[in-house]
Amino acid sequence: MSAKHATITTPIYYVNDRPHIGHAYTTTLCDVWARAMRLRGQCVFFLTGTDEHGVKVEKSAAARGITPRALADENAAEFKRVMSLFGLSNDDFIRTTEPRHERQVQALVKRLHEGGSVYLGTFEGWYDEGQEEYYTETKAKELNYQSPMTGRPLVRATEQNYYFRLSAFQDRLQQHFADHPKFVQPSARQNEVLGRLREGLQDVPITRTNFTWGIPFPDNPQHVIYVWIDALFNYITALGLGEPDGDAARDRACHWPADFHVIGKEILWFHAVIWPALLMALEMPLPKRIHAHSFWIADGQKMSKSLNNFIDLPTIEGYFAHYGLDAWRWYMATQGPLTTTDADFSARHFHETYTNDLVNTVGNCASRVGAMIGKYFGGMLPEDAERGGPWPERCTSATRQWIEHMDAFELAAAARCGIDLLRQIDAMINETEPFKLAKDPANLPRLASILNQCAQTVRIAGVLLEPFMPSKMSALADGFGGDACRASPWEVRSAYGHMPAGCAVTKLALFPRLEPIGKLPVG
Repeated sequence: MSAKHATITTPIYYVNDRPHIGHAYTTTLCDVWARAMRLRGQCVFFLTGTDEHGVKVEKSAAARGITPRALADENAAEFKRVMSLFGLSNDDFIRTTEPRHERQVQALVKRLHEGGSVYLGTFEGWYDEGQEEYYTETKAKELNYQSPMTGRPLVRATEQNYYFRLSAFQDRLQQHFADHPKFVQPSARQNEVLGRLREGLQDVPITRTNFTWGIPFPDNPQHVIYVWIDALFNYITALGLGEPDGDAARDRACHWPADFHVIGKEILWFHAVIWPALLMALEMPLPKRIHAHSFWIADGQKMSKSLNNFIDLPTIEGYFAHYGLDAWRWYMATQGPLTTTDADFSARHFHETYTNDLVNTVGNCASRVGAMIGKYFGGMLPEDAERGGPWPERCTSATRQWIEHMDAFELAAAARCGIDLLRQIDAMINETEPFKLAKDPANLPRLASILNQCAQTVRIAGVLLEPFMPSKMSALADGFGGDACRASPWEVRSAYGHMPAGCAVTKLALFPRLEPIGKLPVG
């Protein structure tokens, strides 16, 4: 990862659907990482947005009696509202209907055409209408002529299209995977891509002629650029790289290549094979890492509206109202399907995680340390004659591991670095029993050292947990050192002993003990 720049992207979300847990999950993951990089002093670019073209949008709009543009505007506005509702810190929100994107897509496709990577041909095969993906006869037969995502029958199609010479990049792609064994993560996902890659690549159509809602192919407007090609380019059009002499490119070109494209596993092939090949054809650098996470299920079953277990926006807002936004972020980042295993969302598990991690650990530890300093030292941090004991090294080790995990996009492991420090503090309090030491004035120096060490460590744990729970950890920072500590650069904030003796430390009530959530509406 660059020492100065950090770039992360979500997939851009298709406006034919309303926001749900899948969108919330991916975007929250990216937000946690972006906040962590900013905390470390990186210059961050965090991109999300909406994918607004294609036949599904055109058909959905027609069914409602409105224009595709009206439908796109309506749902894009809802996605933007949700980003604000979730408190996300994205630096840009790109829409594929924006002129800046459409201009650059046409310019990039024209470069591909003029460079010989795109040619006019005829497609005969099978088409997945739900995924808007083409399959050869061999692949369709292997899939039993059904969509691997929706189970719906594939449609036989014959159509004249412009094609991208994907087959020409077989060797270069295989070499890139060999040279970059962590290009796709988790590793099992990379193995999936390599297995399919070894079957051989076919050229892919990049235009359609059976609908009009899309970006016209340059110099041949009867052809509309395939929505997936259009969408993939968002990662560089947001940076202005399709207009290298423009103002956007001058300001943002430093943010390419991206450190992470974070996506769901269902769109891995487009991101791990087609997108790198397009970039190779354009002679542009490839993203450094593609992380394809798994899916959420609910109470052991695949989510569906028919089963009444779909975690949609009203359900999510119910969790916000009951537990708070930071509790939702914590659950997403620490319990979600970041690896190859689907994650089971249940109200019971959410409540247990909230209670065990946030009430009993984060909230309780901060509260009891602040309360004891208030009771025994008038709310002022006492001197530590022991100079930290083992805690400076423990905090340094936790911070070092946190950095390593964040750089590898191992968010749950990074979160544990902060939680584990607090659990160690709880163990020390239980072992040393400060409330008993306080009964004898002769123990005052020892008591002062214990509580100083506790407070210093709680503060650092709060820094490590800040990207996950920015609001609550801001409140913790207020109570443990205040603005003088929070305004400092990373090297200072993450260093043990930054709180001077005599600074104010207050008792906090961060996470109230709650009853389990009741029945929520399901959309």
